[in-house]
Amino acid sequence: MSDGHVALVLAAGGSRRLGRPKQLLTRDGESLVHRAVRLAIESGAGRVLLVVGAGHAAMEAAVAGLACEVVLNTAWERGLAGSLQVAATRISGADRRVLILPCDLPGLELAQLRALVDGAVVSPSGCAATRLDDAVGMPAVVPAAWFEDLSRLQADHGFGARLRTIDPDALFVLDAAEPARDIDTQADVEAAVARGWLDRG
Repeated sequence: MSDGHVALVLAAGGSRRLGRPKQLLTRDGESLVHRAVRLAIESGAGRVLLVVGAGHAAMEAAVAGLACEVVLNTAWERGLAGSLQVAATRISGADRRVLILPCDLPGLELAQLRALVDGAVVSPSGCAATRLDDAVGMPAVVPAAWFEDLSRLQADHGFGARLRTIDPDALFVLDAAEPARDIDTQADVEAAVARGWLDRG
């Protein structure tokens, strides 16, 4: 079961390839950023951090009323590493695990997040990750201590490489490749609409 982990929702990107804020696309009338924060809360998190950047005022407005701490990444154009580094100031020193969740996964469900959190509790490494094709990555659960030294992270590279160095027997892996597909292009949007994961229009 959950041990009061920290949840980190990543929503700072500029959606360049899509041409409009993917964070504000909707599923059943709920924006993806609101849905991601809601699911993070429902996963049992003791704290939820939301990192925003591009269009941050609209993102903050979209999550109004939800219990989350908004963290502004003014250098959002530098990629994922910058968002992790900004969040580290709120996470460093915490004796908890951190669930890292991008906001642009419209197919992801609460049961999958809970499986990651519970899997990390019992895995020898204290980590859990999602299998994406031939690799593992986000959503993932990592120890808070990983946020204490992020100097080696660059651009759009997060903890994926470090997760892939863990012995497979020591890492909980969730097979949820399709629900964990993110939204980058209009073709991705159309595919998600066809699956019922995004609202049409």
